[in-house]
Amino acid sequence: MHILAVIPARGGSKGIPRKNIRFMNGKPLIAYAIENALHCPLITDCVVTTDDSEIAYVAKQFGSDVVPRGEGLAADAVTLDPVVEDATLRMEQKTGQSYDAVVTMQPTSPMLSVDTLSRGIQSFIENKVDTVISVVNHPHLSWTKREGKVVPNYKERLNRQQLPPNYMETGAFLITKREFVTEKSRMGKVISVYEVPERESTDIDTVEDWIVTESQMKKKRIVFRADGMKQIGMGHIYNCLTMAFSFIEHQILFVTRKDCVEGLKKIQSTNLPYVTIESDADLQRVIDTYQPDIWVNDCLNTSAEYIQWLKKRVPRVVTIEDLGEGTRYADAVINALYEHHHPEAENLYEGSRYVCLRDEFQLAKRKEFSSEVNNILVMFGGTDPSNLNHKLYQAARVITNIYPKIEFHFVTGIGYDTEKNGILEDKDSRIFVHRNVSRVTEYMKQSDIAVSSQGRTVYEIASMGIPAIVLSQNEREAMHTFATMKNGFINLGLGKDIEVEAITNTLKWLIDTPNIRKNMRILMLKHDFHGSIQRIKDIILGDDVQ
Repeated sequence: MHILAVIPARGGSKGIPRKNIRFMNGKPLIAYAIENALHCPLITDCVVTTDDSEIAYVAKQFGSDVVPRGEGLAADAVTLDPVVEDATLRMEQKTGQSYDAVVTMQPTSPMLSVDTLSRGIQSFIENKVDTVISVVNHPHLSWTKREGKVVPNYKERLNRQQLPPNYMETGAFLITKREFVTEKSRMGKVISVYEVPERESTDIDTVEDWIVTESQMKKKRIVFRADGMKQIGMGHIYNCLTMAFSFIEHQILFVTRKDCVEGLKKIQSTNLPYVTIESDADLQRVIDTYQPDIWVNDCLNTSAEYIQWLKKRVPRVVTIEDLGEGTRYADAVINALYEHHHPEAENLYEGSRYVCLRDEFQLAKRKEFSSEVNNILVMFGGTDPSNLNHKLYQAARVITNIYPKIEFHFVTGIGYDTEKNGILEDKDSRIFVHRNVSRVTEYMKQSDIAVSSQGRTVYEIASMGIPAIVLSQNEREAMHTFATMKNGFINLGLGKDIEVEAITNTLKWLIDTPNIRKNMRILMLKHDFHGSIQRIKDIILGDDVQ
C-alpha cells in the first residue's frame, strides 16, 4: 500500500508567532510531525504544504518534500480539505505515484509517537474502513444549548468512569482512502476512530499549550533502586520516597527486591509505580522495559563493576550514601550522612546541605523551649534491627518512677513488632506506643527530649530543635558525622554496647540540666535545611548545582 503523509503548515500564526518553526525543546515544532512521518514504516512519502518560505526551508532541512500553497489556499477561511487535495495532486504529479491512502498530520501534535501513528495506520488497514480519526477519550458530564435552553448531554449522572466514551479529535492524524480526498471533504462512508494515549493528545493552540507540552517533553524517566527490611532498616526507602515525591513533573519507578517485605509494603502504600526483582540479575529486564534516563541507587557500597555496568545502559547514574568503589564512576554521589570520606572526588556532594527532609518538616512549627521536661520521644526507625527500643523501654520504666510528670512516647515503624519485643503501652506508667504513624512531627512538636538512632532522623530532630541522645544501630551508622555535640546531640555510640544504666543516667542528667538542653537546641537550629530538596533535584537531573 502506498501512503502519503500531508503536513499543512500555514505561516502567519497569530496566537503564537512563527509557531510552526519556533523551537520546542530544541527543534522546530514542525520537525516532530516530519520525523514521525519519515520514520513510520507504513508511510511512503511525506510532504509539507505551506505558503511560507521559512517553513518550506525548515521542512526541507528535516527531509520532507514541500509544495507551495497558493494565495487562494492560504486564507483564514479555507478549510484543510482543498489544501490536502492540492498537495496530494502535486505529489502524484511529482512522483508518478498513485496513493492508496492519505494521512493528514498536523504539525501541532509534537507528542505523537511513531508507534502510535503506525498503530493508527495499521488499524485503518486491518479494519477496512474509509477514514480513521485520531481521538482522545474525555468522558465528562457536559451541557449544551438547544432552542435557547441549557440542557445536559447525558441521560443520567454517573461517575466519569461509568460514562460512555466521549471522543475528541486530537488533530494528530486523519487517515483516509485516496478516493475520498476531494476539494470539499476527506471523509469516507465508513468512519472509525483511533484512541491515542492522553500524553500524545496535545494540540498546540495557545501559549499555555506550548508551555505544558514543552514541560512534558522534558520529563525524565527516573528509577529509584532501594530496599528496606529488618536487617538493614527502612532509611533507604524513606529517603527515596521523599525524593520521589519531589519529582512530580517526571516519571518515577521504584525497583526493590521481592523478599524485602517491609520496604515493599511501604512502597505499595504510596501508590507510586514499582517493580520487584529477585536479584540484580533482573535489572537488565527493568532497563529494557522502562528505558530510564536516570538511575538513583540507594543501596550502600556499590562496586565499580556494578556502576560501570549501569553507566553503559543508563545515561545518568546517581548514588546515595555510598562509600563503595562505584562512587568513582557515578555521575554524582550524594552523601548527606558521610563527610570527608572522598574529599578529592569532584562528583561528590556531602553534608547537611544535601539532606532530604520530608515536606512535613518544612511546614511543622517547633515547640517552644521548656526548662521542664514533660515528654520524651523515642524513635529507632522503621525496623530497629538492633532492638534499641527495648533498652529505652527499660530506661523509661526507671525514669517514670523518678519523675512523676514525664511521659515516654515510642514511635515505631512498619517493620518493628512491638508486642513480640515487649514494647507495650502502659498508661499508668505514662508509657505510650504509636505504630507506623503518618506524621511524626505531631509527636515531635510535643517533645522536650528525643532519643533516636543515628540515621537521617537526626536531621529531622535538628530541624525541630529537640535536644537529643543518639545510639547507632551498627558500625556503619556510627560513621555518620552529624550527630555530635557541636550540632546539639549527645552521642552514646554503638547501641548494642550501651548498658541500660548508662542510658538512664544520661537521661537523668539531661532532664536536670535545662541550660545544656537550651544550648543543644541553639546548636541544632543553626542549620537551615530549606532548599536542600531543590539542590538534590538539581544534582539528580544533572542541572547546575549551587
